Amino acid sequence: MRHPRSSRSLASRSLASAGAAAVATAVLMAAGMSAASAHVHVSPESADAGASTLLTFETSHGCSGSPTTAITVTLPEQVTDAVPTAHPGWSISKVTEEFKEPRVLENGTSIGSRTSQVVFTADSPLPDGIRDTFQLSVRIPDGSGDSLAFPVLQTCVEGQSDWSQVAADGQSADDLSFPAPLVAVSTAANSSDDGGNGDAHGASAGGGADEHGTADDEAVDEDDVEAAAVAGYAGLGAGILGLVLGAAALYRTRKA
Repeated sequence: MRHPRSSRSLASRSLASAGAAAVATAVLMAAGMSAASAHVHVSPESADAGASTLLTFETSHGCSGSPTTAITVTLPEQVTDAVPTAHPGWSISKVTEEFKEPRVLENGTSIGSRTSQVVFTADSPLPDGIRDTFQLSVRIPDGSGDSLAFPVLQTCVEGQSDWSQVAADGQSADDLSFPAPLVAVSTAANSSDDGGNGDAHGASAGGGADEHGTADDEAVDEDDVEAAAVAGYAGLGAGILGLVLGAAALYRTRKA
């Protein structure tokens, strides 16, 4: 017959093991979620060639915990302009790149410069762990290729994070420390296209990006992001609850 003290010792070790497992699981799940969220994301992640698209860039972290002071979005070479959405609490400016020779757009318009970057500067630093979004309306030109990278430089009170890495052939974005937000380009016919007139290089070109009439897309994107976050935390809570219930069962066994 097993000695009562031995039984109690065994139950204590089992309870301690269950508690340690619960803590370890919680830490690992939280770490996984933090790693997944510690990027600058863009939505939508795909767009039709020739279509005007509202891109939403999202961040919820600083630079190793340091608050964010500025977000600089670099436009891919194929895109000549962007229309930023007004953002209370942030000032917005554009950086212009001059061409050595004029560039002819798809509608025949000739331009001598393009918007190469859009800079969002915070009136007061955005704390680490606080989510914010930054929007640009752009036109995805025909012949853009399979995807377009929109590098983002995140400037903080202390340090910077340069989200500009692009996966090479045979490499995954998961292999990168600072992946650039990427938009896949579809060449399928877009029934809502404006017929290819103009570019997103301002209204004077006859084809400025439309920042109106895309509020529904914005709402859907933010809802998707929030739903994904809720699902992730719900999964974390369920995992912890299951382990706690297991530990409670062991405790009851010990008392019995």
